[in-house]
Parts: sequence; structure tokens; C-alpha cells
Amino acid sequence: MLEERRKKIEETISYLNNRKHISPKIAIVLGSGLGGLTQSMEIVDEIPYTEIPNFPVSTVKGHKGTMIFGRLGGVEVLVFNGRMHYYEGYPMDVVTYPQQILKGLGINILILSNAAGGMNPTFKVGDIMIIKDHINLFGNNPLMGPNDDELGPRFPNMSEVYSHRLIKLAYEKSKETGVHLQEGVYMGVSGPCFETPAEYRMFHIMGADAVGMSTVPEAIMAHHRGLEIFALSVITDLGVVGQVMEASHEEVLQAANTAGPNMVKLICAMLPEM
Repeated sequence: MLEERRKKIEETISYLNNRKHISPKIAIVLGSGLGGLTQSMEIVDEIPYTEIPNFPVSTVKGHKGTMIFGRLGGVEVLVFNGRMHYYEGYPMDVVTYPQQILKGLGINILILSNAAGGMNPTFKVGDIMIIKDHINLFGNNPLMGPNDDELGPRFPNMSEVYSHRLIKLAYEKSKETGVHLQEGVYMGVSGPCFETPAEYRMFHIMGADAVGMSTVPEAIMAHHRGLEIFALSVITDLGVVGQVMEASHEEVLQAANTAGPNMVKLICAMLPEM
């Protein structure tokens, strides 16, 4: 199993290394409705996931499904315009396949973004939340099964999944750019249902400030592979007690598109010093 997995990863990395014309050190995963970041990029090459050997395909509206090599704020980056989700029926090793290939492409830093429901009563729709920690409630873990010791440890230390250095940098740049930031714990759940009022209440009691259907498996895999991680949630709906919104996917996409420019402004300010 390990040899077959390693062979697939090597095939993907070889294809992309032969095709790319730049050598980025930073990768960015765009969540639902956040594809507008690509409009601020100088695109060098855009590759549909369907053309990349062994690469899974995103099936969700709001996820274009392309890998982009380019420059953002003058800094070379690799952007995943769309991600795979556990609720699409993919197993965890497929959901986290993009994170498994990053080291082989020369990537050292991973920026994760998502659209999330806010449960902290101080949050409002359109806020940007720095993820300082997470709670894995997927009922699964991408590291289950045989471990490849050459790629990462069997039992990773999870005391600092999200880089304190990059969180500090984000606050410095928020002051310069005027982008207001919240901070909190992200709860990762399988979906695809939006949460019931009772679930929102339970998750907040458990210590979560926002909830979503992605990011946690990706962060676990990237941390296992030794990447430095920074993550942001755009609060697109509220699950605060007494203020639970009747969210739809279309409304989430609209809210993410509205808040997206502030996320882009912050990331562009951070990139040169990452």
C-alpha cells in the first residue's frame, strides 16, 4: 500500500515539476467563494485538476478545480483554486492528496482558507478569523493506516499546528492594512448538512468559535509533512444562540465573495515577509 501510494505521489510531483515555470515556496488553498483571490494574481500557468496524474477532482460549486502557478503581491505562489471534501465521498487520503505532494514541489508554507459558520457571539458575517487551533470532529483522521516514516512521524505532536510566527505577522499586517481580524478555534465536521441549533450550541460549549467542513484534515496532513501552516476562516453565516441563520450554500458563497477582498489584502501584505 505504501509503495503504491508513494509511486502515485512521485508521478504527480514529476509531472508538475516538469511543467512549472516558477518555484514557489508558498501554497494557498482557496475555500468556497474565495476564488476571487486569483483575480489579483499574475498567472503563469493554470492546470485543471483533471490533467494532473492521480489528482482528485473537486465537485462542489464555488470550487473551480484548477492548480495555478503565479505571483501574488510579487511573490511566487502555488494556488489550489478549489479543494476536495470528505462529504463528496472521497476517503481522507484523497481529500488530503494536495498536501501530500507539496514538499516534493518545494513548498514550505501552506495557507488554508475556508468559509465557516461563526458561533462566537462577538462575530458577525464578513469577519475574518485567524485559526489558532482546531477540533477534529470528522470521526476520521487522514493519518490512519500504515505510516510512511520517510514522510512524517507515526504520532505527530499537535501542540502548534498553526504557526505562532505567522499569526503574529498577520496581526502586524492587519494594523497596516486596516483589516479587522478575529481569532478562534475551528471545528471541523464531515457535513454536508449545515448545523442544527443544538449542534451549534454544543460545538461552542466544546470550545469552538467557528465550524466548517474542511481544513482540519488538510492541516493534519500538512503538519505531518513538516509544513508551516497559516489558516483563515471567512465567517459567512452565524450559529450564535438566538441568532442561528437559515444558511444556504448560495448565501455562503455570496458572503465569502463580499469578504474576500479583505482576505486578499491581508495575505498580499503578509507574503513578502513569510
